[in-house]
Amino acid sequence: MIPEGKQRLVRDMLGREIRIPVEPKRIVSLVPSQTELFYALGLEDRLVGQTIFCIHPREQFKKAHKIGGTKKLRLDAIRRLQPDLIIGNKEENAQGQIESLMQELPVWMSDIYNLQDALHMIRAVGDITGTGAKAEAIAGDIETAFHKLPEHRTERILYLIWRAPWMAAGKQTFIDDMIRAAGYSNALTTVRYPELDAAAIQHLQPDRIWLSSEPYPFTDKHIAELEELLPNARIQLVDGELFSWYGSRLLYAPAYFASLA
Repeated sequence: MIPEGKQRLVRDMLGREIRIPVEPKRIVSLVPSQTELFYALGLEDRLVGQTIFCIHPREQFKKAHKIGGTKKLRLDAIRRLQPDLIIGNKEENAQGQIESLMQELPVWMSDIYNLQDALHMIRAVGDITGTGAKAEAIAGDIETAFHKLPEHRTERILYLIWRAPWMAAGKQTFIDDMIRAAGYSNALTTVRYPELDAAAIQHLQPDRIWLSSEPYPFTDKHIAELEELLPNARIQLVDGELFSWYGSRLLYAPAYFASLA
């Protein structure tokens, strides 16, 4: 129980009001990109648990206390840590597990579809952890770097994230907003992550196909397969973290996007 007078009421990105300590001391992070942000904010001494996918920073990952995967959390392990703040994400975490934790512990949830959402999350996390100045500096540097990217290129991108079946990032995804921010347009008009067969890929006729480094391990054989379908398209393996991680890793995304041109 948080002592009266040492707590505050905050609102998360789902619009929920939650009561947390004025200065949380035992934080559990359920999402890799947000975990990396905690380290960037200098909160490593307060981060008591993170997932097996929270691999950055690499040197910290080896010794961090793991609490399962983003969608397969070890709820008992989280409870034993007695966190006074849990940070999750609507899309990346399983709803049932999050609702179970919400019944017992303060859980702050992010909900991110675009760059502005990500910047809001960074600033909000800074506010609730007492690191507002550092968070504002990170968010400001990200905004400045993104503003320097070209606003429009003529090329249309098909961004693939999976094989067997082929799956792509469509509209209403953070990846789609990163494609737009990089100056390109998404070849897909459908929403979320549709499955595609060979005929559908050929029909789209994208100028480029980007194969994400995560979550699927694309290789040269997949490039060859796509080259047969679309001999005129430029096919590249790209760093999926820089298209889908919405925390402090966004600092490195604009320079990477520019290099792809």
